[in-house]
Amino acid sequence: MATAQSMNEEKHANVRSVNYGKLTWYYIEKPTEQDMAFLAQHFNFHPLNLDDVLSRVQRPKIDEEEDHLFIVLHFPVFNKQNRVTTPSEVDIFIGENYLVTVHKSGDLKPLARFFKDCEVDEGTRQKYMGRGSSYLLYHILDNLVNYCFPILNKIIDNIDKIEDLIFNKTVPETVRQISIIRRDLIGFRRVIRPQVAVVEALEQEEYPFFKEEQEVYFGDIADHIRKIWDGLEDCKEVVDGLADTSNWLTSHRIQEVMRVWTIIMALLTVPSLISNLWSMNVRLPGAGIDSYVPWALIVLLMIISTAITYLFFRRKHWI
Repeated sequence: MATAQSMNEEKHANVRSVNYGKLTWYYIEKPTEQDMAFLAQHFNFHPLNLDDVLSRVQRPKIDEEEDHLFIVLHFPVFNKQNRVTTPSEVDIFIGENYLVTVHKSGDLKPLARFFKDCEVDEGTRQKYMGRGSSYLLYHILDNLVNYCFPILNKIIDNIDKIEDLIFNKTVPETVRQISIIRRDLIGFRRVIRPQVAVVEALEQEEYPFFKEEQEVYFGDIADHIRKIWDGLEDCKEVVDGLADTSNWLTSHRIQEVMRVWTIIMALLTVPSLISNLWSMNVRLPGAGIDSYVPWALIVLLMIISTAITYLFFRRKHWI
């Protein structure tokens, strides 16, 4: 009969476990040196792998030992406050009769939720743990990979909103939104890209303690990872296109402003010249006459010159 047992008896509060038949799943969240000492005491894990668990960041990889695998994977976690995707590391030791998952930050809800379901529900334990450690690993990875799709869909929705912003909002707001999406995409791509090789290795390599059909189950995970990567590539192309469009619109608006100001300055050039000539301290026609007639003639000359310049621009189709 399956039982869920606490490791408090071992005085390791962070180490929780659940077992069904011969298979035991050890779950560690926010590991400490004491937790690694517990693993070193109960398992034949390499000390360097245990050190990797406590180190800050490890690249996704698979280390194959004689009777187990050590797997490092990253999964994206979306920070709503900063609107950025950050990696969250999961370290996995898997042998024939055990599976150990170590999660550093505790922010991967699917992993915690899946362990809780196995811990409290006997039917769930029987369904996912009754067919060996490889089958349990497949479902753990499946839950974590499927957790990536809502984050990807959120990015796609934000991209759709940016398309409206480009044509309706001011330039600074558009640039800010595109920059946020780009930062999010870069973070997401950094998480997913190294995963492809790791999951493909699980799919293609043969491990003696994997009882299930690796090519079928882990091939499904690899397909999902590749689908996410393809979606990120499409998003990158769209965002790059939107950035180019935003830059073009910005340049076009600047050109339009400069064009209007250039036309205004051109129309005022001749009247300004006339005004400057008659303001010089030299004797010109009409100067010194106590009458409004010379002033009116000068104003009329300014208006005529402005009209001629305007008609010339119209004829050239510049305005």
